[in-house]
Amino acid sequence: MSILSLLIFLPLLAGLVILVLPASFQQRYKYVALAAVIVQMLLSAYIYINYNGNAFSGIDEESKYQLVEKLSWIRLDLGSLGQLQIDYFLGIDGLSMPFLVLTSLVMLVAILSSWEIKSNLKGYFALLLLLDTAVMGVFSALDFFLFYIFYELMLLPLYFLIGMWGGVRREYAAIKFFLYTLFGSVFMLLVIIGLYFSVVDPVTGNHTFNMVHMMNPANYVDGSIFNLAANQELFGIGARLLAFIVLFVAFAIKVPIVPLHTWLPDAHVEAPTPVSIILAGILLKIGGYGILRICVSIFPDAAIASTWWLGLIGVVSILYGALNALAQKDLKRLIAYSSVSHMGFVLLGIASVTSEGINGAMMQMISHGFLSSMLFFIVGIVYNRVHNREIPSFRGLALIMPKYTTFVMIAFFASLGLPGFSAFIAEAFSLIGAFNSESINGLIPRWMAVAGSLGILLGASYLLWTLQRMFFGQTRLMGGEDWKLKLTDINGRETLALTILAAMALLLGILPSLAFDKMNASVLELIRLVNSI
Repeated sequence: MSILSLLIFLPLLAGLVILVLPASFQQRYKYVALAAVIVQMLLSAYIYINYNGNAFSGIDEESKYQLVEKLSWIRLDLGSLGQLQIDYFLGIDGLSMPFLVLTSLVMLVAILSSWEIKSNLKGYFALLLLLDTAVMGVFSALDFFLFYIFYELMLLPLYFLIGMWGGVRREYAAIKFFLYTLFGSVFMLLVIIGLYFSVVDPVTGNHTFNMVHMMNPANYVDGSIFNLAANQELFGIGARLLAFIVLFVAFAIKVPIVPLHTWLPDAHVEAPTPVSIILAGILLKIGGYGILRICVSIFPDAAIASTWWLGLIGVVSILYGALNALAQKDLKRLIAYSSVSHMGFVLLGIASVTSEGINGAMMQMISHGFLSSMLFFIVGIVYNRVHNREIPSFRGLALIMPKYTTFVMIAFFASLGLPGFSAFIAEAFSLIGAFNSESINGLIPRWMAVAGSLGILLGASYLLWTLQRMFFGQTRLMGGEDWKLKLTDINGRETLALTILAAMALLLGILPSLAFDKMNASVLELIRLVNSI
């Protein structure tokens, strides 16, 4: 088995081991899961070190991808329609490789956070590892049918993880999340089918789900519904533009963007801390990755025609999310709305179709993955001790939890874009790309960059106000002396998890080339593809 398959299916294997272990071993389930994600992290580190950011050979379409695994999977004779061709096709480039590293690190932190889970440990860790497999598969798949399988597979474990181990309104939050995501993915399936019958494999002549072939206009069948030259319409809208909109909505629900964001605060508030960490750290990034990998790469013409609207949606998400965060009293809900705001920078950077903007969008997804995981872990520490996360219930925590407060300050200042941390680089590049877009390609106006920059000011407002209210001043707790005894400072396990996340945010802030050197060639190739239409 090659390395990408090992990376994907190792957690699934560990989950199966947990399922067959007897109940008397339940206190060891977490160590099996921890061992699996540590090995996964080492594999992703090996992939990162050996990934060549400038390895495009240009021989054929698939040469732009590394660690390629391609096996014939499903072949079915369709008579006059030819042969159904579905391949087990994996590969990575600069748009996907960083997310493998991000996923492995965030999953490690989620497992460390899972020490607080006390009920039904066998089911919990098995579902968590199944989710890990699905996410790794999404970032590695280059066959659209295979991508869709992994994409849908994420729904099942998340539904049960929220619905069984969540808070008081966990069933409502789980169903809302499930229906929102399923709504987008059902229509995505129709586009996948349309693309399949529009594209042929240049070698076999069969219709194909190969996403790499879908990115090349030369592989589209003459007169097919998604052929760029055919200019066919569905419901009075160009077929390619309609397909772009359908796919964009499906991924925008995951991002999430306003007004498709309403599932996120409910899911975060009700989800257990490890699931919130995965939701914010990884699942939101699948939305941004899908927009780049599929929407923009397969429908670049529609993407160019839609950039103004994408930029506007990004700006609205930045400002709306930040203003909502300012109004929150629940710390977890505040961080959930801050995620809506921060992910708006991703959409703004993508809409610019500039090297700075898309590199900034990629960096923002990676940075937000680490920082949002850190923030939700921080909330979980307090909640696990006193089962309360209302901001007005706490004051002067710095006096009784000094180490904890240190990490809170690092997370808050990094999230608001303090120079030296990854979020500063990410937001700066996204705004530079948006500002330069008007003069480079004329796609989005400069006022969008100016409006987006207000999100940084609002971010500083709600984070610093929260820091001042909860951590400074004379200690005053709603639970009195009982809470004071329970609010012990962070232990070694919690310190390890927070140190990993803080170190990554600092490392990418000081040495952003660690990410840019791996991503830039793929970003430039994507921009070349869009501009060639």
